[in-house]
Amino acid sequence: MSLLILVVDDEPDVELLFRQNFRRDLRSGRFVMEFSRSAAEALERIADATDATLILILSDINMPGMNGLDLLTRARAVRPDVPVIMITAYGDAETHNEALARGAETLLTKPIDFVVVRDAIETRIGQVQ
Repeated sequence: MSLLILVVDDEPDVELLFRQNFRRDLRSGRFVMEFSRSAAEALERIADATDATLILILSDINMPGMNGLDLLTRARAVRPDVPVIMITAYGDAETHNEALARGAETLLTKPIDFVVVRDAIETRIGQVQ
């Protein structure tokens, strides 16, 4: 069964950035990345992820409709075993504290530091294997 990382962001260029930064891993089949453009779409995928082992969720905070913090709360309720890393352009202390209080593993600010993301992915792969 493949390892699944779910990235949630309403900005279309985010998918391209992730695919570029992890192209070798994706090509080799080391893990799969799927992309949701909304929190509602992400929740559906989280609930029905039976064809792959969901190991990590990365989600933007500011999205239309349901925001990332609400997604975080609902995702942790459905899948408490899957860590969630929140991503925001606004790294203020209040947002950081709220994300951690709702169960986020950590909060990253944009522009995304892909070294930190890679480290988180490597940690999760080590934990599930």
